[in-house]
Amino acid sequence: MSIYNMRVRTITGKDMTLQPFAGKVLIIVNTASKCGFTPQFKQLQELYDTYQPEGLEILGFPCNQFMNQEPDDEEGIQEFCKTNYGVTFPMFSKVEVNGKNAHPLFVYLTEHAKGMLGTKAIKWNFTKFVVDRNGEIAGRYSPNTNPKELEDVIAKLLGH
Repeated sequence: MSIYNMRVRTITGKDMTLQPFAGKVLIIVNTASKCGFTPQFKQLQELYDTYQPEGLEILGFPCNQFMNQEPDDEEGIQEFCKTNYGVTFPMFSKVEVNGKNAHPLFVYLTEHAKGMLGTKAIKWNFTKFVVDRNGEIAGRYSPNTNPKELEDVIAKLLGH
């Protein structure tokens, strides 16, 4: 199973696979609008502005599994991200990232890139998975990792 075969729904309700992102470097991140890490949207957008022309895509997946920090519907989430952080990278419909209702994409990511001490479960909002141009997971980064700290990894994967 390729990551590009995963079915997702955009924040505006369009069903698609990740195939349009094949050949790109990806940062896949579970997001929330009411979290202490929410300001990371700013750094994610800065990375996107800098590296998107070279092949970086950032895919944001809102999640309400961590202390109900994403209570809004998709329209509210989209408005919040755009108004407060100028987010232009692709955002998707709200998903679960852990448990029996976890989205298959996050099941795949956590199976192939375990967290600290070998755990699969995502511990909090803004866990970041970096995927190389071949669809292989190049790294999993904790919510404490500022997106700007990924700049060297992204640049290397883009061929700098």
